Amino acid sequence: MKTINKPPVWFWIIAVVALIWNIMGVMAYISQAYMTQEALKALPEADQNFYNNTPAWVTAAFAIAVFAGALGCIALLIKKKWASTLLILSLIGVLAQTTYNFFLQDFIPLSGARIIMPIIVVVVALFLVWFSKNSTSKGWIS
Repeated sequence: MKTINKPPVWFWIIAVVALIWNIMGVMAYISQAYMTQEALKALPEADQNFYNNTPAWVTAAFAIAVFAGALGCIALLIKKKWASTLLILSLIGVLAQTTYNFFLQDFIPLSGARIIMPIIVVVVALFLVWFSKNSTSKGWIS
C-alpha cells in the first residue's frame, strides 16, 4: 500500500482555484453551445461569423477541455492520481482548440487584442498537468 503524504496548504489553494477556473470554462462552453439566435445576432458580425463557422470538432475539443479539466481538479481535491489523466485530456482539448484558432482560421484578425486569453488557457492547462504529476510524485495524491 502506498503512503500518502499530507499535501501542503498551497496544494489545496491551487486545486480550488483551478477548479473555479475550470468551472468558469464550463460556464463559457455552456453559454456558447446553447447561445440563442437572438444572443448570437446581438454580437458583432465578426463574432457571429466565428461562432457560425466553428467546426463541430472544435466545439467538441472545447467541451473535452473544460469538462475534463473540471473533473481533473475534482480528482485533485479528492487526492486521486487519475487527475493527471483527466488534465492531460483537458490539455489535448485546449491544444486542439488553440491550433484551430491560431493556425486554421483567422482568429487574430477576428479577435483583435483578445489573443492573451487563449495563451493564458494553454499555460494554465500545462501547469495543471505538471502540478498533478508533481503531486503524484510527492505522494500527495494516489
